[in-house]
Amino acid sequence: MSARPRRSVLYMPSSNAKALEKAKSIPCDAIIFDLEDAVAPDAKPAAREQAVAAATSGEYGHRELTIRCNALSTPWGPDDVAAAGAAKPSAVVIPKIGTSAELDAVAAALDAAGGVDTMIWAMVETPTAIFDARAIAAHPRVAVVVMGTNDLAKEILAPLVPGRANLTPYLATAVLAAREAGKVILDGVYNAIADAAGFAAECRQGVEMGFDGKTLVHPSQVEPANEAWSPTPDEVELSRRVIAAYEEAEAEGRGVITVDGKMIEHLHVANARRVLAIADAIGSMG
Repeated sequence: MSARPRRSVLYMPSSNAKALEKAKSIPCDAIIFDLEDAVAPDAKPAAREQAVAAATSGEYGHRELTIRCNALSTPWGPDDVAAAGAAKPSAVVIPKIGTSAELDAVAAALDAAGGVDTMIWAMVETPTAIFDARAIAAHPRVAVVVMGTNDLAKEILAPLVPGRANLTPYLATAVLAAREAGKVILDGVYNAIADAAGFAAECRQGVEMGFDGKTLVHPSQVEPANEAWSPTPDEVELSRRVIAAYEEAEAEGRGVITVDGKMIEHLHVANARRVLAIADAIGSMG
């Protein structure tokens, strides 16, 4: 699984030229240039051109650039995927994926347009996708699984409530599928832009559930998400001590290792190395 930070992944409406320009200075880890929900039908062709121009501009620094296409089954999907394949962003984000056969079709369309190295971020946002989450996550072209919690709640006729207890089983299922496949998984969006406390709580929940980051609908959510998914200085320091204690014990042939009075096993060392890899990756982004 990639150590590349994807703490904050910001949806940007590709029909809004000012928003695309502003995104160049927003400290998010990745951008999704959106051609789907955020774009009206009559604006989709122009938005497609602007998304391609943005993705190929070279003006977004370290940010990972992706394009969310409309589904292939829509009137705009085939043109979106063909344009994205030619533009060769880091990935295309495909909504409402239900089966691995749909992913095969997207991959073939990307290849035909020249995007043989363009990966797919598969959105899991329907009951079918939850049941097929293992096959979706395991698909060789899928790099990232993205939760579409708004649509999922709509599909199962459930309200969006604080704490998301009603969605937790489905979120956990998707996390398990992603981890089994060794893939990155992103939490869904938080709609109440002005509710900073609620957003922070949902970020904490996402971290505790095992998500790698969160998709966002507003620039004000970027820095809180970055903070939530960044190792703290204390976590980095403890990780260094765990690794040092393990290596010392290994060199001396000792089988029992303790740090701060707690037993250390191989899994703790692996977690410590992951923390340091994430911290190093964040640091390398400046």
